[in-house]
Amino acid sequence: QVQLVESGGGLVQPGGSLTLSCAASGNIFSVYAMAWYRQAPGNQRELVASLSASGSTNYADSVKGRFTISRDYAKNMGYLQMNNLKPEDTAVYYCNAEVSDYLSSDFYWGQGTQVTVSS
Repeated sequence: QVQLVESGGGLVQPGGSLTLSCAASGNIFSVYAMAWYRQAPGNQRELVASLSASGSTNYADSVKGRFTISRDYAKNMGYLQMNNLKPEDTAVYYCNAEVSDYLSSDFYWGQGTQVTVSS
């Protein structure tokens, strides 16, 4: 079984920064694409940033220039560096990854980490 665990969320003032981490563990052969989503109360879950297996990135317009997605292939870790945070960034942030377990690949979700931007 594969697990994704996010960490790094918390309360931050507007203009501040946070770095979210996503740790993949379990019976892993390889981690392919990784992405971060977020869901604010009353809203649908939305894509924030993605990083393909080839290394190409994609960002939501609302976070371009402020957020950076990255990963450590050796450690099966993913990261989301968030700068100049705004109150509208407040949401639960979820890690999503395509993981192969030697037999097949599938997409997995973490449990989410709360990010609150408030003064």
